[in-house]
Amino acid sequence: MSPKQMSPEEKQAEFGGVADSVRGKDEPAVPPARDPRPAGPTSFAAALNTALADAMEADDAVLMFGEDVGKLGGVFRITDGLQERFGNKRCFDTPLAESGIAGMAVGMAMNGMRPVIEMQFDAFAYPALEQILSHIAKMHNRTRGHVRLPLVIRVPHAGGVGGVEHHCDSSESLYAHTPGLKVFIPSGVEDAYLMLREAIDSDDPVVFFEPKKLYFGREQADLEALKNEYETKKAERRNGTARVLREGKDATIVTYGASVSTAMKAAEAAVEEGFDLEVIDVRTIVPYDDATVDASVRKTGRALVVAETPGFASIASELVARIQERNFFSLASPVKRVTGFDIPFPSPMLEKYQLPSVDRILDAVDEMTWED
Repeated sequence: MSPKQMSPEEKQAEFGGVADSVRGKDEPAVPPARDPRPAGPTSFAAALNTALADAMEADDAVLMFGEDVGKLGGVFRITDGLQERFGNKRCFDTPLAESGIAGMAVGMAMNGMRPVIEMQFDAFAYPALEQILSHIAKMHNRTRGHVRLPLVIRVPHAGGVGGVEHHCDSSESLYAHTPGLKVFIPSGVEDAYLMLREAIDSDDPVVFFEPKKLYFGREQADLEALKNEYETKKAERRNGTARVLREGKDATIVTYGASVSTAMKAAEAAVEEGFDLEVIDVRTIVPYDDATVDASVRKTGRALVVAETPGFASIASELVARIQERNFFSLASPVKRVTGFDIPFPSPMLEKYQLPSVDRILDAVDEMTWED
């Protein structure tokens, strides 16, 4: 029986292992959104779940739908508890038809609603590309500004969970290349919450990538405080704003999403080799923050782009080109990149060779031009 014919129970049995591999089989799933939210260690998944619940509570026009997002709470439990809390008219399951899911969101957004849809895995979104690229991205321009589509397409993203092809793609280049779409990729718990709230409140369509391997990692966060900051407009704006995670003087690593943690580990390891590396998390690919990246590269004189996506014709390619064009006379070395290889995503046993690693990043730093 193919996945498209499975019941929710059968699908959980088939795909639940992917989620278990991320969070650990003994760790509970995301708590329902109605549960208390004390400050402390908080998972990336819980931050997304809470952001959805808070957005739905704040605006009755927000609704959540997709494959198995209702009773099951999604393969990764990101929508756990939402149907019970808000009812099956605001959080509901759809037929297994991604193009239909996206098309329905278009109609809803045109008529005053703010739909959030889930594509169960990154490559499962491909049947919806006609709706996304031809209609969602172009509707505002096509109607000469009269019709906006305030909708969010949530996409579990990239590798690191022992999945296989169709479950671990890095497809952000497809969407970033299409004018009319915003593309967000958070890398931490606070950004997961605040960036999803911003995406839902945006009057433009947002493709919101969620790195799967981050779902059940935990960080110190106070989601109640974040909610108050956001709803009182005191939170720092994430849309179009990169952030410097680590300051350095020798070279700049520009990265996003799941690769951020790897870049930070590489920067710490580089200290023992005598390199002081700055790390920038792009956060939103569209809109892209040239100013923050340019300021860092002009300070350090060297740049390295790190991303899981295959390297050819990728986001990494574009970032290298932008950095080189805009900062040419400040560069002491050609801009380099560390990416996935230009192959279909490999089997779980070979996954570690496909993904950027600390060693590959340090090798790229060594290969830069350094004065004797």
